Amino acid sequence: MAHPDTETQVIDTTGHAAGTPDTAQPYLVLGLAEDEYARIREILGRRPTDAELAMYSVMWSEHCSYKSSKTHLRYFGETTTAEMREKMLAGIGENAGVVDVGDGWAVTFKVESHNHPSYVEPYQGAATGVGGIVRDILAMGARPLAVADPLRFGPADAPDTRRVLPGVVGGIAGYGNCLGLPNIGGEVVFDPSYAGNPLVNALCVGAMRVEDLHLAHASGTGNKIVLFGARTGLDGIGGVSVLASDTFAGDESGSDSAGRKKLPSVQVGDPFTEKVLIECCLELFAQRLVVGIQDLGGAGLSCATSELAAAGDGGMHIELDRVPLRARGMTPAEILSSESQERMCAVVSPSDVDAFMQVCAKWDVTATEIGEVTDGEHLVITWHGETVVDVPPRTVAHQGPVYQRPYSRPPAQDALQADTPGALPRPAEPDELRSTLLRMISSPDLASREWVTEQYDRYVRGNTVLAQPADAGVIRIDERTGRGVAVSTDCNSRFVYLDPYAGTQLALAEAYRNVATSGATPIAVTNCLNFGAPTDPGVMWQFERAVHGLADGCAELGIPVTGGNVSFFNQTQDTAILPTPVVGVLGVLDDVRRRIPTGIGAEAGETLLLLGDTRDEFGGSAWARIVHGHLGGLPPAVDLARERLLAEVLSAGSRDGMISAAHDLSDGGLAQTLVETVLIGQVGARVVLDPDADPFVQLFAESAGRVLVAVPRSEELRFTELCTARGLPWRKTGVVDPESRALEIQDVATFDLAELRAAWEGTLPALFE
Repeated sequence: MAHPDTETQVIDTTGHAAGTPDTAQPYLVLGLAEDEYARIREILGRRPTDAELAMYSVMWSEHCSYKSSKTHLRYFGETTTAEMREKMLAGIGENAGVVDVGDGWAVTFKVESHNHPSYVEPYQGAATGVGGIVRDILAMGARPLAVADPLRFGPADAPDTRRVLPGVVGGIAGYGNCLGLPNIGGEVVFDPSYAGNPLVNALCVGAMRVEDLHLAHASGTGNKIVLFGARTGLDGIGGVSVLASDTFAGDESGSDSAGRKKLPSVQVGDPFTEKVLIECCLELFAQRLVVGIQDLGGAGLSCATSELAAAGDGGMHIELDRVPLRARGMTPAEILSSESQERMCAVVSPSDVDAFMQVCAKWDVTATEIGEVTDGEHLVITWHGETVVDVPPRTVAHQGPVYQRPYSRPPAQDALQADTPGALPRPAEPDELRSTLLRMISSPDLASREWVTEQYDRYVRGNTVLAQPADAGVIRIDERTGRGVAVSTDCNSRFVYLDPYAGTQLALAEAYRNVATSGATPIAVTNCLNFGAPTDPGVMWQFERAVHGLADGCAELGIPVTGGNVSFFNQTQDTAILPTPVVGVLGVLDDVRRRIPTGIGAEAGETLLLLGDTRDEFGGSAWARIVHGHLGGLPPAVDLARERLLAEVLSAGSRDGMISAAHDLSDGGLAQTLVETVLIGQVGARVVLDPDADPFVQLFAESAGRVLVAVPRSEELRFTELCTARGLPWRKTGVVDPESRALEIQDVATFDLAELRAAWEGTLPALFE
């Protein structure tokens, strides 16, 4: 699209808008409904200018305003107790949640979606997803320390998956590796429901001293507004804020549900610019030169200026023509809507502006004073002296529409739950069990993710303690004391589909358990709630049940939800994805030297103990899906009190040196855990199943609340007495046998480690290399 020079543009000023009330405006194309446009006119007392219309359209989009989810998200606040709030320094509504982790340290973490941009342009969509979440963490005053990436794609052998997955992985690696941020966790899941609508969620965790916390607000009349970082361009006009607020039409065109070509473009990232911006920001924070700060992500300057002003104690005046541009002839609406990356907006005291600019110059970061805080009540934006925006900032940032979307349990839900896997033929003979295990571990669903994770730098900067394929990533935050944090993201969307309330609690339980399995104490939760169209009552029922399940579960575990993200419209035409509320759990270790690894060690005779109860639970299981293509029944029962007890026992065992390795049981059951444990540790083991129980159930059931631990012989009695005293079921399951170089499951089969490794590690390279 050609853009005229500034001198030839016809600028729609507030005065012109007041004098031309009948001018037709493209509000429908910009995603605003008829009644939303009418409300904007009512707020302003006139029609909006082109620039104002652009601001309201992106800020009132589903992605930015949470207009369909806000009414349900309030339940998180209603279920958060005073005790849960004690360690929260910042929560829902801020750029990212912040918790006190002791010794004067605070940790901030958050997960967000970049789903639709990553389908349109996989590399840049995923790369800028990483860049955006990193800036959210930076905006809290923290140094970003590590990232993680929960990913979902269509069938692994589908042509479009071969297009999207390598680009997404390349974008995550290309951006994160250049930033010097280790990638310590995440997931790769394949399911037909994600064909045409992959999920690319990005998590970042950062640390700071408690006193260094920064919030996004513009306070202090006369304080200056400084835009710094990359120049503003035409890339990402409306980008994620519009792309994430409608469904796809089933092709790669980026057309909307009415077949109209979508105008937004995917943002283009430059990780080297962001790396310099990070270091610049951290020096500005260290010199106390920032009053308030906001990153420019979704909705760009529209978001940054309106949110800073709305959270402040006055108004704001912005001179838009002072914004550094990298394209000629950009209109005010385009400048405000651009989602060009690597930009930050700071509120700076007049006495500190010179010092602020000197720091930016040192790092060769472009910085421009573009406005100031006023004693008025409006956000006023001018363009070459003419007013193009004059709005109450809260109406843009916080007072968008709130919908009470109808929701109801889908009529087919009862039939879905009644369709149990109980009648599916089960393997019984040793040869059948052997072939089933090999078939499952070599399936794309359960195969090794090393082809993905080896593209990420997991150990850059030297503070990574655990990373994939460990159950949780662990990063050191204090080199003097060894204090560190663990993080895990999880969601079995099949469980959520069968029962959204219980399935979401199972996602919480698994992430909580994975963090505990590393030896850390879980303390906080973030989430990325990925669902179909909110206009579908069945989807909204799934969403409402999932929110209540997560909130109630956190209340029972005693850990707060500190923030998160809602991603709606994840569907192609009328086909929604499986509901996917990704749950991230953060835990704390007072000394990372006591972390528990996932793979067993080489000490012969170490005892393998299975903690927890195994039941005949196969609804939504990997076995039912991989072997029979079946999805129905009820998910495994969830017992959060047991999960909490299990975490306490694991923490005590870690602290007292009683556990040498641990791996939770989830997808694929005990069989999958045994295979991963011996292959990660590169040692053999002998396993004895309970002779009084069905070997198939013992090997493949996916009952929750279970962990396989390796315990030194000298600690076996002390650890089992601890479990018994606390009421945690345990069973001696086997011993480590590094001399055998095999996994022997007595009365079932013996697997050479080389055979297992070939089956487990060969699948993804064969598909994507």
